[in-house]
Amino acid sequence: MDMAVKFIVAAVLAGTPLLFGTVGEILSEKVGHLNLGVEGMMSIGACAGFMAGYLTDNFWLAILASFIAGVAAALIYAVLTVTFMANQNVTGLTLTIFGIGLANFIGFYMLGKTGSKSLKLPETITAQMRNIHIAGLSDIPIVGPLLFSYNPFVYLGIVTAVLMGLYLHKTKMGLNVQAIGENPGAADAAGIQVTKLRYFNILLGGGICGIGGAYCSMIINGGVWISDNVGGLGWIAVALVIFASWNPVHAIYGSFVFGALRVLKYYVPKSTYNIPIAFFDMLPFLITALVLIVSSVRKSKGAHIPAHLGVNYFREDR
Repeated sequence: MDMAVKFIVAAVLAGTPLLFGTVGEILSEKVGHLNLGVEGMMSIGACAGFMAGYLTDNFWLAILASFIAGVAAALIYAVLTVTFMANQNVTGLTLTIFGIGLANFIGFYMLGKTGSKSLKLPETITAQMRNIHIAGLSDIPIVGPLLFSYNPFVYLGIVTAVLMGLYLHKTKMGLNVQAIGENPGAADAAGIQVTKLRYFNILLGGGICGIGGAYCSMIINGGVWISDNVGGLGWIAVALVIFASWNPVHAIYGSFVFGALRVLKYYVPKSTYNIPIAFFDMLPFLITALVLIVSSVRKSKGAHIPAHLGVNYFREDR
């Protein structure tokens, strides 16, 4: 039982950056924009969050910096695809290459300025990111570790997913957003501000992805800056959108499943199964590919893919 609890906790922690990336991408796709630049936005957010944390010793300023950086990266995509009608796939891929390169460049520059081989977050902000201990609740056997023993990122991710789910499905603005993804011409004719809402959703989604990147650089790597710290999680998040049926709340379960795949190698008894570690490293990406293949050959009844996804909207063609 103790091992099972540890595995579940580790799966939640490993899936948290995927949750941020998935929710951010869902917001973008709900207005019909397939943004393949999640990896780039997360990388830029990772760099900004880490550097802000390093310079200010303040966890929430680091979160804010990562969010703003993600918004700025998404703005590049939004201007090119919404205003200038650039190809969404090419623009997203370019944003990924640009984001990873920029984050690595700034990271190397900062490392050189410090004169050390590894740039590490100060103890002050590291203490702010430690697992939250709630007196009485965290000490409950089994339930305490499973529900009340995570770092602030985990709770922020869950709250964000729930709020975005309410925003999309329970508010007038969210329903307008979904109408844009289904038929922007009809939404425009009904008086919905298509361009404004597309910009809003793309930028908000980019900011959320940026926070996911900050988790990678500040938590996963133990508060030490390394290059390419997102490590392909942005690509998994893109596939998780399909797995979650374009629902932010369902993304919570999906990120947990893929988080479990990421940490499985640490909990499989090596004496029982002689499986190479490389297989477990490959497993999340293998399942990601399978999800994409299955979704392309048949439509899931529970999936609500926006009908206008990936197609630019020319108002003159309405």
